[in-house]
Amino acid sequence: MKNLIGTIQGRLLPKYKARYQAHPLGYWEDEFYIAKDIGLDCIEFILDYNDAEQNPMLNSVGLEKLKLIIADTGVIVKTICADYFMEAPLHSKNDAISEKSMSVLNELLDSADQLNVSDIVIPCVDQSSLSSDTAIGNFVQKINKVIPNLEKRGVNLSLETDLDPENFLKLLNKFDSKRITVNYDIGNSASLGFDPIEELNFYGDRITDIHIKDRLLNGGPVTLGDGNADFELFFNKLKEFNYEGPLIIQAYRDEEGLEIFKKQKKWIQKYIDLVR
Repeated sequence: MKNLIGTIQGRLLPKYKARYQAHPLGYWEDEFYIAKDIGLDCIEFILDYNDAEQNPMLNSVGLEKLKLIIADTGVIVKTICADYFMEAPLHSKNDAISEKSMSVLNELLDSADQLNVSDIVIPCVDQSSLSSDTAIGNFVQKINKVIPNLEKRGVNLSLETDLDPENFLKLLNKFDSKRITVNYDIGNSASLGFDPIEELNFYGDRITDIHIKDRLLNGGPVTLGDGNADFELFFNKLKEFNYEGPLIIQAYRDEEGLEIFKKQKKWIQKYIDLVR
């Protein structure tokens, strides 16, 4: 089975409210038709904290519209990037925030089930970083509560963290479920200075979603090939694991989006072909 090739939502469209990554409320539908035209298989949908109630993932009218657009274009939603939980972490010290986020996650799982989504990406970086033993303990407690729902629906929670490889594996091993997996972000790992061989040796068999991005060491995003990510090293190592999940191009964007995306898609194709 060939890996699905897609993009994170919004990369093919002009920026939404000048934000680098966001659900483009009001014109998100257009992207599915553009994606079809340029030969993409899927779009990783974004659930933002802002205006969450208007997002199709939490809105029954929007969800039905999304299903129709998927049927019309053939461009599917296989994964969801739940940026909502960066602003309102599941492991928040504020009980009200944490409980609300748990409710949102269970509602999101309902939508994921209807769309046959394989992975919900949970970002544990920046303000939602698992930066202490207390944060990790709270996070594990919350995720354990939702595991029966994951198992029932066949959906993975794909974790993106800034933990070093050894501590990330320790976190994964705290869960008694194969539904807690890894979202591997090539650019973020390069920015943190991690060794992709070491990372893959620790948990390459548990990666179920990949974000293709480039960043400078200790710096921000740049166009693919201009940063510190070693794509050849990573993709050659990835071949050992017979990875079958999606490859989501989350590359550098400008104000307009589409043309710079197409250039980077062309550049990365030779590496995608290594594992496809």
